[in-house]
Amino acid sequence: PPKTGSRSPGGPLDWRQGQHKEWPKYPSGKIGEEPYGTPVSVLLDNFSEPQDKILAVRINNELCPLDKPLEYNASLEPVMLGSKDGMGVYRRSLCLLLAAAAHNLFPNARLLVGHSLGYGYYYTLESGKPLKDSEIKTLEAEMRRLVAEDIPIATKFIAYEEAAELFEKLRLSETREQLNYIATPSVRINTLGDFSDMYFGPLVLSTGILKVFALMQYKEGFLLRFPKSGTPESLPKFEDQPKLFEIYRRYKSWGKQLGVMSAASLNRLINNRKADEFIDITETLQEKCIADIADQIAESKKVRVVLIAGPSSSGKTTTSKKLALELQAIGYRPKVISLDSYYVGRARNPIGADGKPDYECLEALDIQLLNKNLIELFEGKEVNIPSYDFVDGVQFFEDKNKMTLSENDILIMEGIHGLNDKLTPLIPHELKFKIYLSALTQLNLDDHNRISTSDNRLIRRIVRDARFRSKNAAGTIGMWNSVRHGEEMHIFPFQNNADAILNTALDYELSVLKIYAEPLLRCVTPLQKEYSESCRLLSFLDNFSPIAPTAVPARSIIREFIGGSAFKY
Repeated sequence: PPKTGSRSPGGPLDWRQGQHKEWPKYPSGKIGEEPYGTPVSVLLDNFSEPQDKILAVRINNELCPLDKPLEYNASLEPVMLGSKDGMGVYRRSLCLLLAAAAHNLFPNARLLVGHSLGYGYYYTLESGKPLKDSEIKTLEAEMRRLVAEDIPIATKFIAYEEAAELFEKLRLSETREQLNYIATPSVRINTLGDFSDMYFGPLVLSTGILKVFALMQYKEGFLLRFPKSGTPESLPKFEDQPKLFEIYRRYKSWGKQLGVMSAASLNRLINNRKADEFIDITETLQEKCIADIADQIAESKKVRVVLIAGPSSSGKTTTSKKLALELQAIGYRPKVISLDSYYVGRARNPIGADGKPDYECLEALDIQLLNKNLIELFEGKEVNIPSYDFVDGVQFFEDKNKMTLSENDILIMEGIHGLNDKLTPLIPHELKFKIYLSALTQLNLDDHNRISTSDNRLIRRIVRDARFRSKNAAGTIGMWNSVRHGEEMHIFPFQNNADAILNTALDYELSVLKIYAEPLLRCVTPLQKEYSESCRLLSFLDNFSPIAPTAVPARSIIREFIGGSAFKY
């Protein structure tokens, strides 16, 4: 059976078709009886949900396309438009629709996906000149023509040799090269009209459902805009993130100079035993970026506190330690204050909409005490910084935490609310320097399939939670939606408040993390809801050749997640 894209023993139909019966079980408790090989798409009337809103199906908790044949007894669950997984299917399908339309209109140009921006993906078309606004409108019109014709999107397996020939014919050079590193007898592809691309997850059955999208000119390229989960019938208001985009553009240019812009080009380095130099360059660039931020702080001359914020597993702790070293090198004496010390305690903690304590909201921190302490420190007074007992849920004070600031002392504080001005409303702007961290890899899987920043961080978190917090992969995956919700509430809205943005992703890290993550993900069983996500992440990690952990420098951010760091946490 094919390795890529599935952990189940699926694949092309075999001799059993028509000779055996399978018993699908539906959410209502009803159990059917169907011939082996029956496509799930013909069983949709067994669900209570509207058929035109069902985009995919979970078969024993594995996310599958609707044209997946029924090959064993299974529990079936519909994946609906508007749900998190449903919108993932919708976005992937839109990307194929765009690639097919670009192939029809600009067959000699290379369509390249970039990073996400404001509920959209940034694209460029390498045709020798930037796309005009009229050309972008023509491209959107072609996409809408394909939608109006409701063209089927086929998922099928083809022989390896046939796939190689197909991708060469379509000028998908990165996809073709990647076949060298995931060499399987058959290759799963999606086809829309006369265009095909590698399968990276379930798509809709036909283009007719893909009505809500827009193309928008942006910088040298354009954005493919899509709905967000929960509101699939409309596009959200566009919110620009110019600082984050400039960081992405800088790293993309760097990757292009080094010739490492995709999983295939990274795998080529690894398999040619040339990864060590790339690791050194990647780590050195990140060190330089941190040094540049330290120089920015020094140039301001008035900064007394550095506030660092970023989403989960963005490397805040290691970055704080590295920045402290860089500041020491230019004459500062950094002192670290943990925002965790300012929790108000369980007795005063706000209650969220779900009736449970909300430890991530701003009001969970003692803002009044924090600002009072900072003002007194800046005035040269001695301050007793609080501590927090996470077991008993109470704030307390110890003499060992008494602190004063001398002339060259500077505070470093990291926490999710660091970019929110409501955290430090009494502190003058010129005394603060805010840093936003983002694990924004410039690598793509291939020309049309990006690497999600969230996926990068989730894999980091799965590895760290297992190694240092005794939590299995299913546990980490199960809480990830809640973590992401907190980030969308308390971190992402304040990105543009940052004085500096640091990209904490290292373009070789997934090749290291896969060694730790794969055995953890394989322990998630089909009886668990998290199984579909573990399947997707395993399929994703299949795209990377491994790099031994011994190649990771002792002060690398990756060490925060795999262990063996020169820093103490």
